[in-house]
Amino acid sequence: MAAAPGSALLLLYLLIGSAVTQAAKSSEDVRCKCICPPYRNLTGHIYNKNVSQKDCNCLHVVEPMPVPGRDVEAYCLLCECKYEERSTTTIKVTIIIYLTVVGALLVYMAFLMIVDPLIRKPDSYTQPLHNEEDTEDTRPFAPTHGQARANTVLERVEGAQQRWKKQVQEQRKTVFDRHKMLS
Repeated sequence: MAAAPGSALLLLYLLIGSAVTQAAKSSEDVRCKCICPPYRNLTGHIYNKNVSQKDCNCLHVVEPMPVPGRDVEAYCLLCECKYEERSTTTIKVTIIIYLTVVGALLVYMAFLMIVDPLIRKPDSYTQPLHNEEDTEDTRPFAPTHGQARANTVLERVEGAQQRWKKQVQEQRKTVFDRHKMLS
């Protein structure tokens, strides 16, 4: 079990390292996006191009220019150009961390599902939910072998669970008694 966290961390570092090297190769982190509305007989269109922030305007981004030379200025005045910058490395690292946390929680849940039946004691106080007759007597949860109080977290949880089950049984008995009185 001690090797599992170390190998998980090593895997995480490898994934982050590969994400950083791939992001360095990517040129999609910056772009200029121009949204041009319909103009005369032309439909609206969105243009994207990787240019610097100072060149982020209609004349540098819109290629090929859909209007003839004398209408270019009027067409470019209608277009709205925005310089956008993002960090794909940050996005990838965030997703890797999120998936790592979710994976760790799933492994922990599987671990608890495997270990829980091994440490849980058989419960003689349970009652089927479909049984409408309350025939069994309800005994309060009492510590066994002379224990004065619950020492472990598991024992405290089991004690709280027993109190909750007792309350449910009392409520069930009350509901069924009222049901019998009304019918």
